[in-house]
Amino acid sequence: MSQHRFIIRGLVFAATVAAAVPAMATAGDLRDINVGMTITDVPDEGYINLTCVGDKTHRLAEWKQWPTCPAGADKLTGIRFDYDHATAREGTMVAGHPAVLTIEVDKDAKIASLTIETDPKARLYLKKKAFLLGLQAKSRYGEDGWSCSQAKPGSDQQEVGGVFVNERCTKTTDGRAIEIERRLYREPNKDIKEFTDETRITIRRVGS
Repeated sequence: MSQHRFIIRGLVFAATVAAAVPAMATAGDLRDINVGMTITDVPDEGYINLTCVGDKTHRLAEWKQWPTCPAGADKLTGIRFDYDHATAREGTMVAGHPAVLTIEVDKDAKIASLTIETDPKARLYLKKKAFLLGLQAKSRYGEDGWSCSQAKPGSDQQEVGGVFVNERCTKTTDGRAIEIERRLYREPNKDIKEFTDETRITIRRVGS
């Protein structure tokens, strides 16, 4: 079987078994992190590479150092972080997907938002399933109550293995506004390994 057929077949198979993929199993929004909690209540153990979003050269030794990071125009302080390999052998992964993780902290030291993005640098066999993470997140927060829109392919977008996804879904539940963006398509005449396949999950605190 050619490499091209292998990639396409893998994508089509992934799409057909999406409903069978296990949901994001977690007690909080992510591990022991909940949007709305105080940042210093997040344990330091299990998390590494705490890095200021506004200054990527500035790393924190522990969560309580968050005020040393610069705040953005919205007065929120962004911090990127990874899982410690001591507690996550496979690295920073969410529901089996390599992920880029970011939280934003408000002036009262509360977590105002959490963003989970599939890692664009993941190996091909993992990256080609990135659009499925959005389905897992929808299952995690309940299948009902989502408002979704699906964009049509543009002139510079085409299906990958017969599948095209450019979807945005939103839902408000339990004091959280959840936005899930999923994309799967490729540009015409691009190499078969070059395609957009991603999920971005943003969970924001709403209300007081």
